[in-house]
Parts: sequence; structure tokens; C-alpha cells
Amino acid sequence: MMPIQLKPRFSAVLTGALLLFAASLPIEGAAQAQTYPSKPIRFLVGFAPAGAADYVARVISEPLSKALGQPVIVENRAGAGSSIAADLAAKAAPDGYTILLASPSSISVNPALNPKLNYSAKDLAPVSKVTSSPLVIAVNTTTGISSIQELIKKAKATPGALNYATSGNGSAPHLAASLFLQQAGVEMMHIPFKGGSLAIQSVVSGDTQLTFGTPPSVLPMVQAGRLKAIGVSWQNSTDLVPGVPGMKESGMPDYSMDFWYGIFVPVATPQPVIDKLFQATQSVMALPAVRTALAREGTDVSVSESPAAFGDFLNKDEKFWVKLVNDAGVKLD
Repeated sequence: MMPIQLKPRFSAVLTGALLLFAASLPIEGAAQAQTYPSKPIRFLVGFAPAGAADYVARVISEPLSKALGQPVIVENRAGAGSSIAADLAAKAAPDGYTILLASPSSISVNPALNPKLNYSAKDLAPVSKVTSSPLVIAVNTTTGISSIQELIKKAKATPGALNYATSGNGSAPHLAASLFLQQAGVEMMHIPFKGGSLAIQSVVSGDTQLTFGTPPSVLPMVQAGRLKAIGVSWQNSTDLVPGVPGMKESGMPDYSMDFWYGIFVPVATPQPVIDKLFQATQSVMALPAVRTALAREGTDVSVSESPAAFGDFLNKDEKFWVKLVNDAGVKLD
């Protein structure tokens, strides 16, 4: 069959039309950014209310609403280690009206644990990192444990007898505990929940004995005297969790775990819309009231220099979490 030959005039018209269409794409994105947002924005959170993710989202949502001029409505979609919310965000219309607050769990850990997920990290575009914090190791006050070394001693004396609660299988607290067990050479039973607040409640009630939890979930119970904090997952102590030793001081100098939250959108969201969300996020995280509210719950503001810089950070951070999943032998239940 002979190849079809386009007449010169028709070919030129077709080429011109394609070039015009291609040139219009960034213009349309820019035009969309000028009118964005024109309706409420859904802010997905992959964990139950009253946990750390929920707290961070609600601290951010009101000032973010003011910065964008439209309501930013927090929607909790707990379950599957935050994968449900991430999947919803990945499949949402890429128009900036669905944003996701995510941690390493849904971005790096869950895809590493479950290659059959309906989404991957490539389906989500990074906007900005927003917070950073240590995890807090806290115990029920009736255990008689008052330090990391006492915890290790008791765990070695009764292997598997202590139960630790986390916000879910494959969550960052779960991996932090797995790394601890590996380095300390002890055995404990993991009890996963659908959110940090539920995990903390189980430790307070005595159904479980300890937790590796996020500061917003743990500290209110510590301050109320219902839990005892015995360590933070950073190597050194921090003013975010005053009076609680770091892991180096606690006799585990090689242990270190940093926990973050960031904002994401569906991957095909126009860059001008992402930039507008980034700029609004930057202004919100710089507010003294936001910094104070987060610091009160043991969380530090940590923002990215740009969406691209956040993407570079994620590429490096993913290697840490995937290695941890493999080294700790964490598996899906």
C-alpha cells in the first residue's frame, strides 16, 4: 500500500493547527489559575478525626481558606494505612479542587508494601512539605516503665507479651516500632488501628501497653497524666516535646526517625494551579498562629522551597522508607 501523501497546503494547515493547539495548553492553564479557585476545595485526610493528620489539616484549613478565598473542607477517609484517601486524590479531577494531606505512609510505604495498589506515587503531584516532627514513644502509666532501657528490659524478659498500638499496618509509627524492635533485639505484638487517636485510646485504656505515636495524638494524654512519654524518635531531645530524651540519650544512638506531612494534588493538575496552591501554603505556614498551634502539639513547620524541591526530597526520602520496609521485614496483614 502506498503511503498517504498530504497536499502541501493541507499539510501546512494541519501543522499550524497542531502548533496552535500546543501553544494554547499553557495559556489555558494560566487562565485556569487566574480564576482558581471558584468553588470549595476538598482536603482529603487518610486517617480518622482527632489524630495527628486530622489536627494538622484542621490547623491549616481555615487560614488556607482565607488565602485562597474559598472554603477548604477537611474530609476524613480513613483506612488501608491512608491508601483510600490517596487513591481518591489520585483519581480526582486534576483541577485543584481536591488536595491531599499525606505522610510517608501513602507516598512511599504503601506502594512498597503492596504493588497491587490502584495508585502509585507517580499519580500524585507534590505541592509542598508542611510539617516535620519526631514520633513519641509513650506507655500506659500502669506498666511501671519510665525509660527506653526499662522498656527493652521488660520486652526481653517477656518476649511478645507487650502490645504496641499504631495508626495502621505500614504506617510510619508501625515502621518506627519495627525499626526499634530490630535494633533493640526485642519482640512485641503489633496492634494496628485506623487512626492515631484510636491507637492512643487503646493505650490509655490498657488494652495495649505502648505506642509509637505522632505528637498531636500522644501529647494531650501525656500532659493529662494518662500516658507517660519515655522517648522521642529523633537522636536528640527537642523543645517540641520538652523533658523527653532522644534516642542517643536513651542508649540507642543509631536510631532516628523523622515524620512529615505534605500536600499533594492529582498529577495532571496544571502547573499554574499547583503554584497558586504552593504560594497559599507558604503564606499560611508562615503565620505565627499556625506555627504556635502546631508547636503546641509537638509539630514543627517545615516547608519546601518549591514544588520541584519537594519532589526532589520525596525521591530521596522514598529510598529511606523502602529500605526500612525491606530491612524490617514489614508485611501486609
